[in-house]
Amino acid sequence: MTQSTPAYKRILLKLSGEALMGEDQFGINRKVLQQTVEEIKSIVEIGVEVGIVVGGGNIFRGVALGATGMDRATGDYMGMLATVMNAMALADCCRNNGLDARVQSALHMEQVAEPYIRGKALRHLRLGRVVIFAAGTGNPFMTTDTTAALRGAEIGAEVVLKATKVDGIYTADPKLHPDATMFDELTFDQALRANLKVMDATAFALCREQHLPIKVFNMTKHGALKRVVLGEKEGTLVHS
Repeated sequence: MTQSTPAYKRILLKLSGEALMGEDQFGINRKVLQQTVEEIKSIVEIGVEVGIVVGGGNIFRGVALGATGMDRATGDYMGMLATVMNAMALADCCRNNGLDARVQSALHMEQVAEPYIRGKALRHLRLGRVVIFAAGTGNPFMTTDTTAALRGAEIGAEVVLKATKVDGIYTADPKLHPDATMFDELTFDQALRANLKVMDATAFALCREQHLPIKVFNMTKHGALKRVVLGEKEGTLVHS
């Protein structure tokens, strides 16, 4: 495999909202946003088609105290709106860095985002555009992990890349257990038996059912995303 030949042609990247706030307490850190987009650009330039699902914890956590005692569904819809704000910021930064990006929202808000239409998303991907899926699935009680699994399956992604702040999946929390070891790869069954929290249960079950591999890696490491799509040793792969 040459240095510029990707192992995956189409990927679904799952970004948490918290990843965009860096060391800040909440909100979007512009430096982190720029670094994230530069990583994404590095794989678009080698021909990888990129779909992204972004969370909203960085914004919603700032209003979460005010949401105490609120109806769960209402709180979930507020979280969906937070993901739209993150998606808009991510798309704007993409465009500022020479990437063509589109935001598709599961909630209808045509003034700021396209509605989610699978066929249109596929066309954008084939044209080399980054497609950012916002507002989760459009339903309460569903996480953005589940959205990532669902959209990944819908667009025919070859892998779901879960960006985290740790290098991969460990036998135990490496912050609490310094002797914990990292897995290079696991099967879905092994992850279930060991009760490893790769994604939430619904998302994990969907990926398992659709034979959609999950790669957990550290997005804060420079060049890690590109190494993953080139098939180099990076992160932990969970597969059938």
